[in-house]
Amino acid sequence: MRELRPGLWHWQARHPEWRSSEPWDPNVSSYAIDDDERLLLFDPLGVPSEIEALAAERETAIVLTAPWHERDSERLVEALGVPVFTPLPDSAQYLMDTYGITAEQAGDGSPDVVWLLREKKGEARPYSAGDRLPFGADVFPGHKPNDTVLWVESQRAVISGDTLVDFGQGLEINERWLRPGVTREEIAEGLRPLLELPVEHVLATHGGPHDLAALERALRSGTEVLT
Repeated sequence: MRELRPGLWHWQARHPEWRSSEPWDPNVSSYAIDDDERLLLFDPLGVPSEIEALAAERETAIVLTAPWHERDSERLVEALGVPVFTPLPDSAQYLMDTYGITAEQAGDGSPDVVWLLREKKGEARPYSAGDRLPFGADVFPGHKPNDTVLWVESQRAVISGDTLVDFGQGLEINERWLRPGVTREEIAEGLRPLLELPVEHVLATHGGPHDLAALERALRSGTEVLT
């Protein structure tokens, strides 16, 4: 675990569902922020004992950048009784409309955070792009409606799920998982307002911490990338 600045921690843990065919590294990143009012755990996996002990003593919340980044959330909710801020999973209708699959194939929609939303094993606090979360985070759209990029003002930090990633080539927009009909430039355009903010840390959950210069490079237009 590394403290990036007072009240902001980063650590990595091996993802239990990683396969050798995946483009991403088996070790994924999680972050914790102490904003003096509460402790926030972002996409938590393998939470260090020091952070988990702090969470047991403080008002704490889990924040998922995407519903499929639930990782250790269910165990932490059972242990600590904390709420979970999360975008909603893909609905069956969304899956059918976007990927052209049948109703039978779509089933009840994506199975992400079923324990939270359907089985009611915790307190869910759904959010979506355009929201401002109660701990001072603005939600920007990512490569899917429920894959988000967060601006956390108190730490001057951008936190990204699967949209801004580092798969070994530096921070970039993740073009591998763009949904049909969506271009890299559209994603970049939606995120360029971040460049007007006083960003100091860009925290990828696939990869690790980066800086403003890395974000600027990642959000260049297609023409600038080619040159």
